Amino acid sequence: MRKVSFLIAAIAALVVQPAAAQSAGEEIGRVKNVTSGVEVTRDGRTYRAVSGMRLVEDDVIVTRRAGRVGITFIDNTRMAIGPNSEVTLDEYRYDRARQTGRSTTFIRRGTVGIDSGNITRTGRDRMRVRTPTSTLGVRGTTFVVEVG
Repeated sequence: MRKVSFLIAAIAALVVQPAAAQSAGEEIGRVKNVTSGVEVTRDGRTYRAVSGMRLVEDDVIVTRRAGRVGITFIDNTRMAIGPNSEVTLDEYRYDRARQTGRSTTFIRRGTVGIDSGNITRTGRDRMRVRTPTSTLGVRGTTFVVEVG
């Protein structure tokens, strides 16, 4: 009986692990344009941002004094991050087949312009933008957030 339980647990671990690895690091968007002085931190490692770079959930984007970056997400949301900014892509889920999803972005500092895409059409407040002092529920619009 112990051997059977161990075998079932081992098989379950093998089946569950690959699925988790596939969803972690799944592309949520891409850098479209970038100036010098933009970095992306992922899993504790920092990379210089370049056009075409794939972005994943939990990436932290930091722009320096002259840095700017434009991002397009898979739901067609567009984001422009200005100089001296720090933005974390906290949560991003989008099902292209069902056209449903949700996202949460945290702006620690700087200026971010957003032109919301299909996620905002999937339901009320499906896109959230957080700052150190507030949370915005987005319902489909173009807007700018500045955090001093």
